[in-house]
Amino acid sequence: MPFGEIWINPNARGPLTASALRPNCVVGACATSHELPTQTDAAKVTANSPLRYNLRSSNDPRGENSMEVNDKSPDFSTTDENGKEVASKDFRGKTVVLYFYPKADTPGCTKEACGFRDSYAAIKRTGVVLLGISKDTAASQKKFQEKFTLPFPLLADADKKIANLFGVVKEKNMYGKKVQGIARTTFVIGPDGKIKHIFNNVKAEGHAEEVLAYLKSAA
Repeated sequence: MPFGEIWINPNARGPLTASALRPNCVVGACATSHELPTQTDAAKVTANSPLRYNLRSSNDPRGENSMEVNDKSPDFSTTDENGKEVASKDFRGKTVVLYFYPKADTPGCTKEACGFRDSYAAIKRTGVVLLGISKDTAASQKKFQEKFTLPFPLLADADKKIANLFGVVKEKNMYGKKVQGIARTTFVIGPDGKIKHIFNNVKAEGHAEEVLAYLKSAA
């Protein structure tokens, strides 16, 4: 799917179409019911969700090898939830949405994954390959996938090697302690292997919808 040049690095929340599916998740669990938004609902989303730009500031904590738009995406290989080897080279010629999340089966990551699940059919129609990735083992990813019926692959990155390549391992404050963790980040990688778009500081709820809106606008 051809993508135009992106000259800025925004985290944009665009208007939704009536065909977009909305996730219906609650903390710690995710409902399986799907509800199509009405035209009134879509108008409210559009009115209350203007384009939101999230450019990196000079004091934004970044990983050692943080990516920028138009950079070549790092080559990597790992296993998916079934233990099958997956490599970045397998997706040359395709547009890939690679989303990093901190830990499987936690409230925020469950909400984000269920959002992608509920929007998956629409995302797939854009011709994009969707991949989730976290520091979990393949076995943990498998349990997460089966528990919430996730229809897309989940990649294992237990040693955070891939996370470090993409520069998403950053300092976090947890219960008053500073720790190194994975920052929720999504990359859109073009057919040529270059980064086309980066969603930084991702909010779990509604993220799938903003990714879908970007894919439709960039097609």
